[in-house]
Amino acid sequence: MPFFPPRFGFVPVATDCILLEERMLRRMGEVRNVIILGSGAAGLTAAIYAARANLSPLLLEGAQPGGQLTMTSDVENYPGFPEAILGPNLMTLMRDQAARFGTEIIQAEVTSAKLDAHPFEVVADDKTYRAQALIIATGASAKLLGIPSEAKLMGHGVSACATCDGYFFRNQRVLVVGGGDTAMEEASFLTKFASHVTVVHRRAELRASKIMQERAMKNPKISFVWNSVVEEVLGSELGKVTGVRLRNLQTGLENVVEAEGLFIGIGHQPNTRLFEGQLDLDANGYIVTHDGTLTSLPGVFAAGDVQDHVYRQAVTAAGSGCMAALDAERYLEELKHAPMLPAKPIAAARKPAGSVR
Repeated sequence: MPFFPPRFGFVPVATDCILLEERMLRRMGEVRNVIILGSGAAGLTAAIYAARANLSPLLLEGAQPGGQLTMTSDVENYPGFPEAILGPNLMTLMRDQAARFGTEIIQAEVTSAKLDAHPFEVVADDKTYRAQALIIATGASAKLLGIPSEAKLMGHGVSACATCDGYFFRNQRVLVVGGGDTAMEEASFLTKFASHVTVVHRRAELRASKIMQERAMKNPKISFVWNSVVEEVLGSELGKVTGVRLRNLQTGLENVVEAEGLFIGIGHQPNTRLFEGQLDLDANGYIVTHDGTLTSLPGVFAAGDVQDHVYRQAVTAAGSGCMAALDAERYLEELKHAPMLPAKPIAAARKPAGSVR
């Protein structure tokens, strides 16, 4: 039964039933102030701020501790590191900082979440955790080609983020895989640095919007290879990309295109499967937020790439993690001091038309 302060929903009233329910919940297990799901820049920043607010946060790291930055090499655009810093090292520092202020960090992946009752419940490694507030920072995963050579050279010439890594390819040849807006945006951005950009697409025409197509096709530094897929990324034995082996889907013929970089531009998938039918999601599966990091359920907050399909940067993720912790702190404070009304069960959030099912 939910307790929602004024800013976040309706207001609860203390009754014998509610007090009895709270005693029963305590017997069932500890109820945390806040649980944070995800350990990328958003989740760890939320943990730092929540811990410094004496909320004793619990952070469940997820399937990829440290998030997407653990797959990058030098990070040159995160403030405070003029000489750059390795992505994994940056995340280690963030994790250590969160732990220093008292965050309990558990390396476990959440397999289910129950948001239709309060306190909220999540299950990780067959153990149930309960909290008054929940911060979702599960991120978004880049859609990749799924070939072994791609994985071997990820962060060593293979990338899924032109904004993050384009600078490293000054006056070099790069390829971009994809035919949608993401690929065209990546290709156009890379022309600021690369000597030439080759777009590889599996069809004979692009799926991107007209304006993005025209922009790419008019750029003299961009060329296209149609009806083709990447069979292998070359250079694994050298630890760097030297080119790709392409296969034409119509003729079956293969050829090698030399390049120093390969960017995968086939989009991202937000990690929101557990919240389908429980939170409002947009048409692409991202959590819909309003008034900062508030979601469609009071007490549940979202930060980072799980709710941001526009910027997708470490620094913006960290900023939204800070916002989520501050929003959760205010929610808990109002919850503590709110006058009490008869509580009502929470119905699962209705999903807007066109949302992911």
